[in-house]
Amino acid sequence: MKSLRSYQAVAILLVVMPLTGCLFRSRRVERQVSTAPLKSATQQELIAYINEQAAKIQTMNATVDIDTSVGGAIKGKVTDYKQIRGYILLRKPAMLRMIGLMPIVRNRAFDMVSDGQQFKLWIPPKNKFVIGRNDVMPRSTQQPLENLRPQHIYDALLLRQIDPEKDIAVMENGYETVTDAKRHRVEQPDYEIDVIQKADHGWFLSRKIVFSRTDLLPHRQLIYDENGNLATDVSYENYKDYSGINLPTHIEIYRPQEEYDITLTIAKLQLNQQLADDQFVLQQPPGAEVVRLDQPQSGRATSSNGNDGNKNK
Repeated sequence: MKSLRSYQAVAILLVVMPLTGCLFRSRRVERQVSTAPLKSATQQELIAYINEQAAKIQTMNATVDIDTSVGGAIKGKVTDYKQIRGYILLRKPAMLRMIGLMPIVRNRAFDMVSDGQQFKLWIPPKNKFVIGRNDVMPRSTQQPLENLRPQHIYDALLLRQIDPEKDIAVMENGYETVTDAKRHRVEQPDYEIDVIQKADHGWFLSRKIVFSRTDLLPHRQLIYDENGNLATDVSYENYKDYSGINLPTHIEIYRPQEEYDITLTIAKLQLNQQLADDQFVLQQPPGAEVVRLDQPQSGRATSSNGNDGNKNK
């Protein structure tokens, strides 16, 4: 009987507590939202913009400044590297060459080419020549140049077309955090195009393209692997018109799994000029240490006198 009275007392207390103002307190939560004027677009208009811009570009010849940082929570520290000048050649459907020059002396820091399937990376300061496949994840090292992959640069520079026969595209109305005129961090509505593709194990989110509502231009692209992991996070800023083609001049490419960040600032850009095949040929230097990423770890590094069987001719 005493136990029953105790339960009744607790029940009465729980009912009475919300009715007594002294036992609780409410506070206002204000959402900081941008007051910038916003533009509107439909899903079809955003997809058409992506496809039309992509169709206009066949080649790219760019002079860039390259800023690189390596590290994060996994490595426990972040190392920033001195800015270097670089050159990028790109030709559809998949050819890319990227050259980086050492500060001041302007000797080559690296030279990298890809045909869309295989890539080659020459690092003169280390006398190392790396050969691998684009579809093999890089082996994370403390050396940022050895983690570079041409395909990551290619996919960041060019927003690929959305193919209605291969892709499913859906639109989200989301929010992004921006800095307003008073340098306050506020939320601002955006448009997000999710591109879904089919792999052997089923459908997966391939890309997310984020459009700003202030100018209806892509300002971010998130690229995922087939397991749903974020592989590349690209930010696009400072758009400029190049003969009717809107392109960003500040491109930040972050690879969270390898923990490296590359920022490309375009100093000069030429589009749709003819680029010859030999501009995408990288010969293996005599005497270089050859690292083959498509071979077992023990057999990757070999010394070569330049007579490599896979050498370009």
